[in-house]
Amino acid sequence: MEITDVRLRKVNSENRLKAVASVTFDNEFVVHEIKVIKNPEGVLFIAMPSKKIKSTGEHKDIAHPINPATREKIQKAILEVYNNTPEPEAKPETEASSSEE
Repeated sequence: MEITDVRLRKVNSENRLKAVASVTFDNEFVVHEIKVIKNPEGVLFIAMPSKKIKSTGEHKDIAHPINPATREKIQKAILEVYNNTPEPEAKPETEASSSEE
C-alpha cells in the first residue's frame, strides 16, 4: 500500500486543531477528515476520522490503521505536507469591526 496523494487544509485557529487532511492510497482509496492536532506540549499528531457514540459520549474511529507502523507512515506523510504548506492568511476585519466610533 502506497500513499499516492495527501491534500491538506490548514485551519486558522487558536485551538488544538491545526489542519484537516485527505489521504489517497494506491490511487484507489481515499480517507477524508484526518485531523492534525497540536498537544499541550506543542507536538503535532494525527487523529483519524471518528464519530461520537450518543449513548456513551465516546468517539470511535471510523477508519484507522491496524498497526503502529502504518499509522506512523500516514502521520509522516501528512506532517511533511503540513510543514511545507504556508499558514492560512488571517481573515480581514469587516468594515463594521474596524471602524472607529
